[in-house]
Amino acid sequence: MKNLFPEDKNLTPVEVNQSEYLINGELRTWKGDTHPVLSPICTNIDGEIKQKQIGYYPLLTKEEALNALESAVNAYDHGRGEWPLMSVSERIGHIKMFLNKMREKRDEVIKILMWEIGKSLNDSAKEFDRTVDYILDTIEALKNLDRVSSRFTIENGIAAQIRRSPLGVTLCMGPYNYPLNETFTTLIPALIMGNTVVFKPAKFGALLHRPLLEAFRDSFPKGVINTIYGRGREVVTPIMESGKINVLAFIGTSTAANNIKKSHPYPNRLRSVLGLEAKNAAIVLPDSDIESTVKECVAGSLSYNGQRCTALKMLFVHTDIIDTFIEKFTAQVDNLKAGMPWDESVNITPLPDMNTLEYMQDLVMDANEKGASVINRRGAETAGTLFFPAVIYPAKPDMRIYNEEQFGPVVPIIPFTNIDDPIEYIINSEYGQQVSLFGNDPDNLAHLIDPLVNQVCRVNINSQCQRGPDTFPFTGRKNSAEGTLSVSDALRVFSIRTLVAGKTTEQNKSILTDITKENRSKFLSTDFIF
Repeated sequence: MKNLFPEDKNLTPVEVNQSEYLINGELRTWKGDTHPVLSPICTNIDGEIKQKQIGYYPLLTKEEALNALESAVNAYDHGRGEWPLMSVSERIGHIKMFLNKMREKRDEVIKILMWEIGKSLNDSAKEFDRTVDYILDTIEALKNLDRVSSRFTIENGIAAQIRRSPLGVTLCMGPYNYPLNETFTTLIPALIMGNTVVFKPAKFGALLHRPLLEAFRDSFPKGVINTIYGRGREVVTPIMESGKINVLAFIGTSTAANNIKKSHPYPNRLRSVLGLEAKNAAIVLPDSDIESTVKECVAGSLSYNGQRCTALKMLFVHTDIIDTFIEKFTAQVDNLKAGMPWDESVNITPLPDMNTLEYMQDLVMDANEKGASVINRRGAETAGTLFFPAVIYPAKPDMRIYNEEQFGPVVPIIPFTNIDDPIEYIINSEYGQQVSLFGNDPDNLAHLIDPLVNQVCRVNINSQCQRGPDTFPFTGRKNSAEGTLSVSDALRVFSIRTLVAGKTTEQNKSILTDITKENRSKFLSTDFIF
């Protein structure tokens, strides 16, 4: 695969040398240490394959992190700040302003996505466009939520209006695999519900937010959103230790999430919204449609190199069809196109860095030493940061691949005869996000659905595991998630129900009528948002 890497002289890569960071409504210039950003895309320089440096970002210190926090704290001002006191329609106006400015940066963000995390051109464009759609759907969902709240409820002689209020200062930290979309599935709901935000981009996927800094600055009151860059122990730990963070929105590993949460001195006051690991399994029954099942399993396990929390990371296949399944599955895997993100119809692109590639190799070596083989012809071929998918068979409980979330292009297959074996695997797993069932007998599928919905949060029938549509709940059990994200659920998770209530005396009726008719309150209002 070495010849897949382009000659350096033939490339025009992005270059983002970032020294700016956003605090208190101003872009400040950093003159200290920076972190070089090496692209997953290697270049061929006189036969030597090396990762291309495409820029750098600031390595801020504790001082800048605490300044960002203080800016968010002041902007919230115990709920008395301009942003939390705005009406829903006013906050929607600011989000729309940001969205318009964001759309202007589409091509720039897509190009950086390709170069910074190795995502294909098609998938990078999809991520940007899906994020735009998510913001629009969030606006509509908030309108619907507010319409339901724009009336009074009278019970037992007490009149009340029940609405949702912000929680306070939110720390948002997104993942590297969907650094725009998944970050914004927490960032936008947090903002639109009236919270102020400190935002730290992922280590891989930091530069793509640079084109949006001006949009954030110009679209929101000062201090409403602030950005920090650097090492977690330097900039995240002091923020959490302050006790001033009210909400932690984090997408990453459970180990990292637990360490961050432990830093907070008042855990009972911290709401956590977490998207964590998964080890989603597919269970392929003997009566499944082999052709469609193989197609779904290939896409489910290897889309974007398998670097998705929703990827199929363990395939249980019944022994009656294991030979046919393996033959067709490995053939389709070997036919996947490896190359650069801009190559037409590319399937396999470079991994984020050499450490990730070496981890894939370690998993394969461990499986080989314990009795499994790489059964596809091109499996585990490498060049630079490219790693061609390796199909491992038969995977066994003593192998690392059996329990560890590989988060990359290694696909373990386990044969089974007794359906209790895959069920027990899911029960005993540390994770509980989703499962995919492949079969045609309604009775058999129903028999599996009922126990599995109490182990995972989504059971997919004859289809791969996935997050969308964004209107569906997205969450997990055990170490896979905390809180539920969907367009409507996210609005609720970043807010709390609050009400104004009073006895229905003539005096109170007159007061409430006057307040609502004269629009004296942003909270207590019967305005209907169209």
